[in-house]
Amino acid sequence: MVYHVQFPGLGLELTVNRVALSIGGFNIYWYGVIIAAGMVLAMLYAFRHADDFGINSDRLIDVILVGAVMAIICARAYYVIFAPVPYDSLWDMIDIRQGGIAIYGAVIGAFVFGGLMAHIRKIPILPLFDLVGVCFLIGQGVGRWGNFVNQEAFGCNTTLPWGMYSEGTNSYLSSVQATLAAEGVTVDPSLPVHPTFLYESLWCLIGVVLLTVFLKKRRFNGQLFLMYVIWYGLGRYWIEGLRTDSLMITSSLRTSQLVALLSVAAGIVLLVAGLQKSRGKTLMVPLQVENLKKLAQAGDRFTVDSLPASASHREFAAATAAMNRRLEELDLSTPAEEPQPEETTGPAPADPDSDEP
Repeated sequence: MVYHVQFPGLGLELTVNRVALSIGGFNIYWYGVIIAAGMVLAMLYAFRHADDFGINSDRLIDVILVGAVMAIICARAYYVIFAPVPYDSLWDMIDIRQGGIAIYGAVIGAFVFGGLMAHIRKIPILPLFDLVGVCFLIGQGVGRWGNFVNQEAFGCNTTLPWGMYSEGTNSYLSSVQATLAAEGVTVDPSLPVHPTFLYESLWCLIGVVLLTVFLKKRRFNGQLFLMYVIWYGLGRYWIEGLRTDSLMITSSLRTSQLVALLSVAAGIVLLVAGLQKSRGKTLMVPLQVENLKKLAQAGDRFTVDSLPASASHREFAAATAAMNRRLEELDLSTPAEEPQPEETTGPAPADPDSDEP
């Protein structure tokens, strides 16, 4: 499918082919390619900053793989559950090449199942959520351009200069015009619409910048994750209100807006509580240990180092490498020294044969 996308107010016109590549009659769509690109950029960010959160990059790979797979599955399941139309077959339910995934489903799946894998792989949960919160904004900011290629996730009519029009917007609005009219929403399929995919992309990428600025200023584990929840929820609430293709709970209640409001409210409460509890304290980050088996064998003979969260990435990388070298060089072949009894410094015991009282 080829779309001729116009931005009349800007004098721009683009031709967009949804198919990136065809192999033996099987189409690879730009939608999937763009989603994958967003995931890759998010992973690169995660590996770059893993040391700063005391997270081992090798074990993080397992968490990312499980989280990414379950994010896609849960995103599709979320969409199918709330989809306004029935699916003809199981294949239609799982085929995401045509679009149809819900971001909140992806977030839930990634954090729940990624968190479970993190527990198994001995990765600290809250620091992981802090890091992944920023990564999600990267993935979402890039991935939304898949909606542009599919000409979906747009809003109602607008007279703003960046209003968008294509055969895709016309066709969709024509098919739901009567339904929207019954809900009190008037649309004209022949007029430009809000490119809400662009609004959300920009909102997410601005969020990446803001959270990266706060990365070294965080005061407690989980702070960046709560800031992600609040920032994304606020943006999603107002952007969702412009859209005409939202998943609905009832005829007037949008699923994503309800989830966004609940998320923002919970995030604000927990963020305020965390900031109050951490007032006057410095967040210390235990450095990541590569050889957990040897660490367990070392017992009290080895202490894991830590740095304040405000330390630079270079300091974290150098200190982490030095600590892990020290662990590898630790000789466990000799038994640990027995603790010596403490010397007493009090008065000497009295002589029973002395005449002195």
